[in-house]
Amino acid sequence: MTTVRPSSFTSRHRIIAYWVTTGLLVFELALGGAWDVLRVPQVRGLIERLGYPPYFLVILGIWKLLGAVALLVPRFPRLKEWAYAGVIFDLTGAVASLLTSGLIDAGTLAYPIVMTGVTVASWALRPPSRRPGPV
Repeated sequence: MTTVRPSSFTSRHRIIAYWVTTGLLVFELALGGAWDVLRVPQVRGLIERLGYPPYFLVILGIWKLLGAVALLVPRFPRLKEWAYAGVIFDLTGAVASLLTSGLIDAGTLAYPIVMTGVTVASWALRPPSRRPGPV
């Protein structure tokens, strides 16, 4: 009978959890970014109801697409930190916009809150190679 060391077992689960959360986050950024750049009617309608100008979608979409790339490419840990920060700004800004505009319904509000949790989990679980070193 072989003995599995708890630290390697935990480490493996941590890596799997990191890639699952990061995969969900990158998928959301890529799909959301593409929808924003293409100004999909559903997204455009929400942005207009929130009171933002339509060109804001293109800006957000490009940033989301760049963030997805930054999180996937190897190396560049400082860039990844900025990408995570940008995602948190985007998602918490979405929650604040929904709350202040009065467009509050459980489904619309739950999504950015859940994705904020996924973002924090991805950031917290990232391996040492994806963390910035000392300045």
